[in-house]
Amino acid sequence: MAERACRLRIHVITLFPEIVRVGVSCSILGRAREAGIIEVEPVDLRSFGEGPHLVVDDYPYGGGPGMVMKPGPVCRAVRAVYNEDSRIILLTPQGRRFDQQWAEEMSRESHLVLVCGRYEGFDERIREVLDAEELSVGDYVLTGGEVAALVVIEAVCRLVPGVVGDPRAPREDSFARGLLEAPRYTRPADFEGHGVPEVLLSGHHERVRRWRLRRSLLRTLQRRPDLLAGAHWDAEMRREMRMVLEELRPEPKRGDGAGAR
Repeated sequence: MAERACRLRIHVITLFPEIVRVGVSCSILGRAREAGIIEVEPVDLRSFGEGPHLVVDDYPYGGGPGMVMKPGPVCRAVRAVYNEDSRIILLTPQGRRFDQQWAEEMSRESHLVLVCGRYEGFDERIREVLDAEELSVGDYVLTGGEVAALVVIEAVCRLVPGVVGDPRAPREDSFARGLLEAPRYTRPADFEGHGVPEVLLSGHHERVRRWRLRRSLLRTLQRRPDLLAGAHWDAEMRREMRMVLEELRPEPKRGDGAGAR
């Protein structure tokens, strides 16, 4: 059987290529790589270091703690894999926060170059010379960008056609419509006195679909209401949200009706 054409190539510039290599060798990513749907290759930044000791970092001008990644090694490593279709991304806490929308956008690219930060970060001229985008996986600081790169690779690659076995799955994930995913259940139908909603046992596909949409709206409203402003609203979602709000409306207290004394 002929191998499928590679849909996305990713190079990861890193001082610890073994972290990336292990992270993409298992489960869905490992199978997608074996099938040739995606390529993920770590590039050892140390091999582009300077001098006999392959130095990649130095003390900051103006003083201060820690070391700073030198511009020469990083730029040489990126240029070694760069082509006209490449999208260069620096993994740094100062970047735009990664989200599902950006994952979807990146999944349509043909080549990504992810550059992992270390130490006290990048020499500012790396940003200027490479004209790179900057990405953050959250408002916290990691020891290095390798774990962040794996987060990005996982989120992006599962959206590439052919990577996930059931193509419907990514469309039903949390954030796919700007909402959290509805509750999920599997066997047994009763676990320690906790049952499965009757509608999921009914075999009525349309009722199940509508129930999941309504529960998705409810869960988002309760746990991440900030997401609702950016959700992909349509007439059905608006109608179901009205039903959700009706469910949440408190029962009127006795004596609250007209004519109560």
